[in-house]
Amino acid sequence: MEEINIKDFFSYLKRYILGFVVVIALAVTGVLVYDLNFKKPVYQASTTVVIAKSDSADSSAATLNDVNASQKLTATYSEIAKSELVLNQVVENLELSSTSVKDLNQNITVKPIEDTSILKIQVKDLDAKQAAVIANEIAQVFMKEVAGIYKLDNVSQLSVPEVPEAPANNTLNRDLILAVAIATLVVAGFAFVRFYLDDTVKSGDDIEKTFGLPVAGRVCKSDAKKNGEELIVEKMPKAIVSENIKSLRTNLQFTAVDKDIKTILITSTNAGEGKSFVAANLAISFAQADKKVLLIDCDLRKGRVHKLFKVLNRKGLSNLLTDDLKNMNDYITNTSVKNLSIITCGTYPPNPSELLASKKNKRLISSLRTKYDIVILDGAPVGGLADSVILASLVDEALIVTRDASTAKSDFAAAKDVLEKVGARIAGVVFNVVNRKSSKYYNYYYYGESK
Repeated sequence: MEEINIKDFFSYLKRYILGFVVVIALAVTGVLVYDLNFKKPVYQASTTVVIAKSDSADSSAATLNDVNASQKLTATYSEIAKSELVLNQVVENLELSSTSVKDLNQNITVKPIEDTSILKIQVKDLDAKQAAVIANEIAQVFMKEVAGIYKLDNVSQLSVPEVPEAPANNTLNRDLILAVAIATLVVAGFAFVRFYLDDTVKSGDDIEKTFGLPVAGRVCKSDAKKNGEELIVEKMPKAIVSENIKSLRTNLQFTAVDKDIKTILITSTNAGEGKSFVAANLAISFAQADKKVLLIDCDLRKGRVHKLFKVLNRKGLSNLLTDDLKNMNDYITNTSVKNLSIITCGTYPPNPSELLASKKNKRLISSLRTKYDIVILDGAPVGGLADSVILASLVDEALIVTRDASTAKSDFAAAKDVLEKVGARIAGVVFNVVNRKSSKYYNYYYYGESK
């Protein structure tokens, strides 16, 4: 059984804030609508009766014994007060034609007051006045019957039922508190089940403890992408995402202290995890650090680097690999970012894996690393494809991009294994689309995102 990390669970629970708000609002609304519009007011009246034996005994000791005997009989008296013998007479005396003895019994509570010979009779009814009348009548009939059965002449009614002014079932405040509590437990329980059964990679701890890989960087979720802007490092250099990418660049430079890292593969486990976004912004970040950078779109199936940089894709890597490498400059496109050039994916070929595994591609990468300080390859996802596995054996380092709380651990494990089998040097993992408001790493990022 996987150990539950309480801190991680509470961090995960923050994602359900909207769920808490919606469910609690629905529960409170439901209680208000029911209590104020459909719940019928029920009134409760009560009276008390004391029962004792005759005072004709000769001594005070006998009187004390009589009191003790009366206390022991109160349970029996309670049953007599609710018996058909009493209730039939009440219905007949008050002419309650619309009320059966069974219904009346359900609305009556008779209970002894502890350590006394006093009975408390409570009656509930939709009519406040009738509740008081019934309670009084039950007391009167009960006293007559119990006196006859036990030959008692010391049975008295201690209080006359008063007509209640407020309903006894006015429990709106209690109902609202219960509604909020139950709604909170329901959402929290649902979140706990999801968290427990969730097989996705949810934090750097999962990567470091489970897979033994370092977290090279975390990239926060950005609202700018909703507006179609993805080159955030260029357009918004002070944004939190830009700082995240710069931190990633710095981490990669630290790993290169004792070795020359010039070619970097950016891949992911599955499609849609943001590898192209990370690759493009990382390339811009290196270019801004006065590095001569080339970004190659090696995803020959669904490459989108040309869309990110808004350039034509008529000639790209697939076309270059079917041409003479001496013409490579014809396939390199300069961008608006100083020091940054790109090679788009080109025409989508029917045999991308064969092209990437060709000797020509190996010569191309070898040639480009002599012309540029940094060559970043935006590869296809590893899951089910050989493309990035082939490229991983040709580069200095590989980065695996995962989408926070989206990438399945089983998929990640499979991707890691297949890369390691070809001798790939995995520099680390990049967590993408991290919710900075719910992330425990939020405090690491201190720049405000530019608008």
